[in-house]
Amino acid sequence: MEPKKTVLIVEDEQFLIDLYRKAFSQRGFTVLETIDGAEGLEKANANTLIDIILLDIMLPEMDGISVLRKLKESESPAKNIPIFMLTNLGQESVIKEALRIGADGYILKSKYLPNQIVDEVEKFLNDRKK
Repeated sequence: MEPKKTVLIVEDEQFLIDLYRKAFSQRGFTVLETIDGAEGLEKANANTLIDIILLDIMLPEMDGISVLRKLKESESPAKNIPIFMLTNLGQESVIKEALRIGADGYILKSKYLPNQIVDEVEKFLNDRKK
């Protein structure tokens, strides 16, 4: 049996975290979560067994772009963990910057149901294994 995958969700809207946690848990993922960027950075650097990070752009304490920059620094223990940015419409320039910094992809929150987000993450992780 394949080991459980672990996802870290950094999202400031608790109801979205709840929806995402349920969708990922139903597919066998271990879910770590936080509602602010600074804590997300701490959790990512403290747990190198994370398979992927879902990182909102608009966050309290430290925004998602700042968290992404810190995670991609050469001394970060989490620098090789793939990161998908969670975005809203109208953030195209921020998305381009995130991809330039090292994000592996992005998900437009308004266009995806929680199960579809899990589908995207599973597809990405499976493609990486090949």
